[in-house]
Amino acid sequence: MDPRLNPFATAPELLKAMISLSEKVESSGLEKSLLELVKIRASQLNGCAFCIHMHTRDARAHGETEERIYLLNGWRESPLYTERERAALRWTEALTLVSQTHAPDADYEALQAHFSQEEVVKLTLAITTINAWNRIAIGFRSIHPVASRSDAA
Repeated sequence: MDPRLNPFATAPELLKAMISLSEKVESSGLEKSLLELVKIRASQLNGCAFCIHMHTRDARAHGETEERIYLLNGWRESPLYTERERAALRWTEALTLVSQTHAPDADYEALQAHFSQEEVVKLTLAITTINAWNRIAIGFRSIHPVASRSDAA
């Protein structure tokens, strides 16, 4: 699969705005490991291999274990996630698949049980931001790092 336009070169001011939003989300005060789990899960749902690779690497850097990363796709059945993480992952799925889920009240109520009002907004913006980045990466065919290596053929 060949890359399409480079959005960073084609519309740098708009991408700078996205980067600025991402930086604000990163410094919002939400736990770094929680943010990475959310980013990985949204990227899994969206099918962005480039993003899954990048956020898995970042999660490891923030101390996430291989087992929790490996089981993230099956978080509902795994005892390795806290109730706060479960609420965040449930909300991630609800918003990422919003055309199917319609962001159900039960998922929102679970979120409110484990996050302050301010944290709900911060988490929602984090989910919205990763979904936007997933769509940019997929839409412009960002190349997975392994695919760009000369020995990948």
